[in-house]
Amino acid sequence: MILPALAASLGVFCLGAGGAALATTRRAARREAAAEAAFPAEGRLVRVAGLTIHAVVAGRGPDLVLIHGANGCTRDFTFALMGLLRDRYRVVALDRPGLGWSQNAGAAGVSPLAQADILGRACRQIGVTRPIVLGQSYGGSVAMAWALRDQGAAALVIVAGATMPWPGGLGLTYRLTAHPLAAATLVPLASAWITEAQVARTLSAIFAPDPVPPGYADHVATALALRRGSLKVNARQVNGLRPHVVAMAQDYPRLMLPVEIVHGTADGIVPAQVHALPLSQCLPDARLTLIDGAGHMPHHTHPEAVIAAIDRARLRAGL
Repeated sequence: MILPALAASLGVFCLGAGGAALATTRRAARREAAAEAAFPAEGRLVRVAGLTIHAVVAGRGPDLVLIHGANGCTRDFTFALMGLLRDRYRVVALDRPGLGWSQNAGAAGVSPLAQADILGRACRQIGVTRPIVLGQSYGGSVAMAWALRDQGAAALVIVAGATMPWPGGLGLTYRLTAHPLAAATLVPLASAWITEAQVARTLSAIFAPDPVPPGYADHVATALALRRGSLKVNARQVNGLRPHVVAMAQDYPRLMLPVEIVHGTADGIVPAQVHALPLSQCLPDARLTLIDGAGHMPHHTHPEAVIAAIDRARLRAGL
């Protein structure tokens, strides 16, 4: 979520001197400590295969698992969506490995399939059974992997999901962070020096053409996303996603569970014509909802459409 601001930071702060590097390291450490003090874990910490996984659980009813997007965390869902659903679902929001308050799974955690395995085990420890699994953006690939791994999902809801192979490469910043030397410079600089104005511009670009909801920037804890470890994990996950999606997509036609797909027609980050439309055509039991003029965050800007999709998934799965 924050990496588009990295390139600007490189141009401003790439000083190269030893003193500047030390100042950057110290400033990044101070900002990380302040972020963790200001935004502690909201839920419970579950141990899975030697890892700590953060889960926020609220409500009663059929189980609904929420999986966030790139460089996000559970706070994207606790801002509003969980509160709208907890009256009729037991909602479980999870931090993906290496992000939020979940520990990094290392090289294995780059794969959406491995992430689905880890999060599925965490859910079983909590007592989750036959959940509806909702994945947003990058989380859409993890939700699809959840079904491919036969983790017991009753239905899927894919919201602006990055689920299909896309043409070409990623943006400049992600291409830079794919190279260890560039990443070694970019990540500390971003963690230490990115400003609130840069964060605000990045959030505006993510939501565009929709506005950022009032209070969202304060709640979502972008300071946690700017920790050096989180930035590095996110860069590895996003840079490594496409080969996994290429392999996974070959198996999508065998998934027989109900799938609700919700996508904005104006999503410039994960375009509907590249992801939602072909995904709906290759799944045996998919229903596609296109929201005219909506951007990449319809669970905030058009929550009624997302909640309707969740309720349809519940009915279609017989929950």
